[in-house]
Amino acid sequence: MATLSVVATPIGNLEDITLRALKVLSSVDLILCEDTRMTKRLLDRHNISNKTRSYHAHSKISRVDEIIGLLKDGQNLALVSDAGTPGISDPGAELVSRIRRECANEIMSGEIKIESIPGPSALTGALSIAGVPCADFTFLGFLPHKKGRETLFKEIAVSPRTMVFYESPHRIMKTLESLVEHVGQNSGKDMDSIIFKKVTVCRELTKIFEEIVAGTPSEVKKYFEAHPDKIRGEFVVIVS
Repeated sequence: MATLSVVATPIGNLEDITLRALKVLSSVDLILCEDTRMTKRLLDRHNISNKTRSYHAHSKISRVDEIIGLLKDGQNLALVSDAGTPGISDPGAELVSRIRRECANEIMSGEIKIESIPGPSALTGALSIAGVPCADFTFLGFLPHKKGRETLFKEIAVSPRTMVFYESPHRIMKTLESLVEHVGQNSGKDMDSIIFKKVTVCRELTKIFEEIVAGTPSEVKKYFEAHPDKIRGEFVVIVS
């Protein structure tokens, strides 16, 4: 049986990796990486000297065909992203989908297996320390840059569920401005129908300068305006 192991890797602290993940990364024939340089840091930290090859959003179709060919030849592969769980807001989902589609017969017969090696995720990590209702939430991934962006903010403003999404340092301030505009407004015409929204921004998760900033949309925006040096790294934004 050939196996594609979808391996979660640390989102910051290189110690945040499971024993099972280390075993898999050490034993597979090839590690598929979003960025081989990023993965090399992790492998070096844990004394793993295995072969790597890039697979990312801009990989050509020929690279996917090559990966499928390796699996059909009986090789064991590991798929990792730069950080966190592959397939969650990264191109890993497309690769897994293509393999499931084109290797359906081999998967049914047991010749090829796709397995999850679970671990770190910025989504669950942020929710675990935010102190917000999360029994029922909606994850939006990275928000679109243009088309549909305003519609999403309008949905966030009225949703009864906790809404979670990722944001980059280049767009976080623009996002906070949109939250002030849409979420900062009450949703009713009288006090009985006002819905108060809380915004929680999690940054540098698992790293030395991990920080949680929470408050009204305006309060959070003012905080980052006053601390521009903290507009770094990837952000998890929670609206509850």
